[in-house]
Amino acid sequence: MITETTTSAEVMALDKQYVMQTYGRQPVVLVRGEGCFAYDAEGKEYLDLVAGIAVNGLGHCPPKVVEAICRQAGVLMHTSNLYYTPGQVELAKLLVEISGMSKAFFCNSGAEANEAAMKLVKKAAKVAGHPEQCEIVTAEKSFHGRTLAAITATGQPKYQKSFTPLVPGYKYIPYNDVEALKAAVDEKTCAVMMEPVQGESGVHPGTEEFMKTARELCDKFGAALIFDEVQTGLGRTGKMFGFENFDVVPDVMTLAKTIAGGFPMGACLARDKWADVFEPGDHAATFGGNPLACAAALATVTEIRDGGWVENAAKVGSYFCKQLATLPGVKEVRGLGLMVAAEFGEPKAKDMISKALDKGLIINATNEYTLRFVPPLILTEELVDRAIATLREL
Repeated sequence: MITETTTSAEVMALDKQYVMQTYGRQPVVLVRGEGCFAYDAEGKEYLDLVAGIAVNGLGHCPPKVVEAICRQAGVLMHTSNLYYTPGQVELAKLLVEISGMSKAFFCNSGAEANEAAMKLVKKAAKVAGHPEQCEIVTAEKSFHGRTLAAITATGQPKYQKSFTPLVPGYKYIPYNDVEALKAAVDEKTCAVMMEPVQGESGVHPGTEEFMKTARELCDKFGAALIFDEVQTGLGRTGKMFGFENFDVVPDVMTLAKTIAGGFPMGACLARDKWADVFEPGDHAATFGGNPLACAAALATVTEIRDGGWVENAAKVGSYFCKQLATLPGVKEVRGLGLMVAAEFGEPKAKDMISKALDKGLIINATNEYTLRFVPPLILTEELVDRAIATLREL
């Protein structure tokens, strides 16, 4: 049995013995978190600039979310979706009001949310009497999840090669390539699916021309515009939603990561005619939108909306970008809000991860050249200065 006296080495040995080895983990066992900091089994403090890969938007163990979870856990945790629960309705209303969408479907992860979106647009084409509209256009270097349809939508062969044959009906174009987008979308297209900012491939923001062209083409051919906002949604880019940076509104939008403050949850939102496509039996999630997840999400989304954290992400993100640009060897800094990348001229990024851990800093590299930062939205300029000082030492 693992206790407070169990060492990190013992935990890692047990993991190797009993857990499928699907992750390339860093040699650290995190046991506690508070705000922008995490602590390992030996009590060492780490400034966390990854935040559970953009999940802990309000930091570790935000008090209002903890309180909401504890309160709800003592009342009702799960009933299944065979029955109504007040929290699910309340959360759907909140998300609709802040997003401009019409209705929500709840699930447990970003991949599940994207699966729901892709099923929705395929059925919509059938309902409209256009069964030939069965193709989805996505971008190269995108990332939409690891289920079979989600890795098919993900335009990266390295994630797909072991799981062929893939789901048919997908086209890939270079991100931000307007002419390629125009050539790919036609009468067979049921949806264009894009991230407002490509995160997993190194934080590449979309251009306004590209996003507006996608909107125009979808309108022209009666296709749905899907924005995968799993990583960009709920304050991450300095706007409540990533699409607000481009003055373009999607028909379908997916959310996860930050939505429940660290508790597993995903959501697929749709507007207008797209919101009424699904009927009973079309799609479901046993745990989706359960009372505990909804309580966590209500507390999280309300605090992000009312606490000034969207504005903080824009302000501190801008400061962070400026400071990163002063580091030796940095060739380019990219990002929106607190979704930031620093690209080096030499392949040093991955080597910096373990060195940063030694100095009490949690960072992430998307490749040998690029560091990705998706810290809590509550990050301060003072903590940015602390991180920059550490990075400068490296």
